[in-house]
Amino acid sequence: MYRRDLLTAEIERLAQVLARIMGLKLEGDLAQASLLLNDTLETSFNLPPSILENSELSVFENWLNETDMPAEKLDSLSEFLYYELGVSPERNKLIAPRLNLIYKVLAEKHKIVHLVNFHRQEIIQQYL
Repeated sequence: MYRRDLLTAEIERLAQVLARIMGLKLEGDLAQASLLLNDTLETSFNLPPSILENSELSVFENWLNETDMPAEKLDSLSEFLYYELGVSPERNKLIAPRLNLIYKVLAEKHKIVHLVNFHRQEIIQQYL
């Protein structure tokens, strides 16, 4: 139970960070939003920008398999990456396949499938 409470608190904190990133984007402060996103990915998800931005999808896939993140945290990561779509065509081509991998792990490994992810996967197809 204690582990679950810690995970819930961390997810709530990440939701607040995501809201801050989205607010910065709306304010037009894209540089600060990007800086906060990269810092959050690295500190909260142990995902260095070099892995996320590597042109080889297999590098991200290996990282994803090695981290063995709990489903709730993996779902939070998908939220952060989903809101990166639409930034630029180059960023879309980078993020979309990685999101598909996350949704695949959620469905196959964690047996978590929900309608929001199904809808997002349909949207992601336009970026692939």
